Amino acid sequence: MGEKLICSNKKAFHDYFIEEKLEAGMVLQGTEVKSLRMGKANLNDSFMMVREGEAFLHNLHISPYDFGNRQNHVPDRNRKLLLHKREIMRLYGRIREQGFSVVPLRLYFKNGMVKVELGLAKGKKNYDKREDLKKKDSQREISQAIKHRHRE
Repeated sequence: MGEKLICSNKKAFHDYFIEEKLEAGMVLQGTEVKSLRMGKANLNDSFMMVREGEAFLHNLHISPYDFGNRQNHVPDRNRKLLLHKREIMRLYGRIREQGFSVVPLRLYFKNGMVKVELGLAKGKKNYDKREDLKKKDSQREISQAIKHRHRE
């Protein structure tokens, strides 16, 4: 079946250096899955926290299902992530000691199951962001110059 992207967090790549990526499942309700199939989710400003040995995703907004009645879900509830205990403990240690954050990078369907790709991230300073923008601009100029040269 493969993967079908629901949404991605482009802002995470702008605000953080992504050190490592891992995949996790999520505990969802029925109307949440239906909403995700319609592509109604927003990962911006969401993050992972560990509470009592379990990982939870905070600030993930999944819009209410259009045809859901009183069984509809709460859009901004905390959702439990399905990770192995040793993965949770390793991430928790990195968050605690080295000042990392865990942010979701993208949300997708994989073989009919909703998965979230998490990134172990370290915050960028403003000058790092400016450097990235300069690199992107220069790459764009180079590629445009090459395109323009090929046309002649």
